[in-house]
Amino acid sequence: MLTHFIGGLRVAAGPPFPVHDPVTGEVLRQVHEADPEVVDRAVRAAREAARDWAALPVAERAGWMRRLADGIEARFDDLVAAEIADTGKPLEQTRTLDIPRGAQNFRAFAEIAAQRPDDAFHLPGVLSYTVRRPLGVVAVIVPWNLPFLLMTWKLAPALVAGNTVVVKPSENTPGSAALFAEICAEVGLPDGVVNVVFGHGPSGRLLVEHPGVDGVTFTGSTATGRAIMKSVSDRVKPVSFELGGKNAGLVFADCDLDRAVDGTVKSVFTNGGQVCLCTERLYVERPIFEEFCARLAARAQEVTPQPMISAEHREKVLSYYDLARSEGAKVLTGGGVPSFGDSRDSGYFVEPTVVTGLSEWSRFNREEIFGPVCHVAPFDTEAEAVDLANGSDYGLAATLWTTNLDRAHRVAQRLEAGLVWVNTWYLRDLRTPFGGVKLSGIGREGGTQSLDFYSEPTTITIKLEQPDA
Repeated sequence: MLTHFIGGLRVAAGPPFPVHDPVTGEVLRQVHEADPEVVDRAVRAAREAARDWAALPVAERAGWMRRLADGIEARFDDLVAAEIADTGKPLEQTRTLDIPRGAQNFRAFAEIAAQRPDDAFHLPGVLSYTVRRPLGVVAVIVPWNLPFLLMTWKLAPALVAGNTVVVKPSENTPGSAALFAEICAEVGLPDGVVNVVFGHGPSGRLLVEHPGVDGVTFTGSTATGRAIMKSVSDRVKPVSFELGGKNAGLVFADCDLDRAVDGTVKSVFTNGGQVCLCTERLYVERPIFEEFCARLAARAQEVTPQPMISAEHREKVLSYYDLARSEGAKVLTGGGVPSFGDSRDSGYFVEPTVVTGLSEWSRFNREEIFGPVCHVAPFDTEAEAVDLANGSDYGLAATLWTTNLDRAHRVAQRLEAGLVWVNTWYLRDLRTPFGGVKLSGIGREGGTQSLDFYSEPTTITIKLEQPDA
């Protein structure tokens, strides 16, 4: 039974709920659901710890970030096992990306914060300078697709900026958050600086609406982002949202075709398509359209299926497979449920799928699916490609495949997306801004952008008296 972590203590309170193994559908564990008393206790613990934590010099908080990174690496295998059990993702991805990136997040923000200068402005007889103060208590709402990576991506800048936090992971993936709470205790992090509560949507709503919470950071669906924004509007709490996407990929005829196909396979099917940055809409220049479609479909058949996170999400993805057919799509490969002949047949798998032939205004091409699927359509001109890519309510990420350097720069700057990759995908420098436009979010994470959200500037102006001549 997983228990909450509040003020440095395990708290067994609230009714239990089951977490299922997405590979087999079997119950993995029971977890306590946070009720109003649990949420209130967690927020009060964070508030009690906030003043002393904020008063620490940045260098000391950065030191704690490095100790947390060391603690993650000491429990590396345990975290890998927990993440795989909750998500069903591949061992290689978990060992080489998810858990190492968690430790890297803490080290990166320790360095960014320690090296960040204050602003000062001089005029004759006047000195103005800024100091930054933490928000206070931050609610951290974490999704299920990359639970440990995204939790640490938020925690590291929030903590090093001087905030205390209450974390609520997804009800589907509580394991790595529970282990991280143990790591906080093992490295001696002051009680109340990090608190973890478990539960479903109502528990998260209790947290973000609590009057003791000063800011909210959330990664997840646009619908949930809207609900959170409404919930916090009365108190005008600052929010940082990384929301949904319907990401476009543009493939020009002058691309390195092998490289474009390889990259597209990754951008469509990584993590079973359950990454906000995955490509769901592909536009391919007409001279190479048929060949590209054939090669992508063939490669999709070689992809090892990864389970969807839950039975509910599998049904959602399958409903879009059915929708594609009803809207007149041509299914190039996939479109159903794989058969394994073993316990995986009770899991939450769907087939990697490639379709074509739909209108840009079809529901399939307008709505985020969040599964291992893409639609491929041809284009004839650069201008048409840009218009197609931008013709979405979302604007998180885009990929661009071309060997023409002028086109790469020209098109990348015209795409309405927070991130644009040219001849690559998912390559990140943690110092750069991360986030989307339109329905894909508010604000940016990464580097000093994260520190800007988790702290507020105060400008101090001093009139300097001039000495007598």
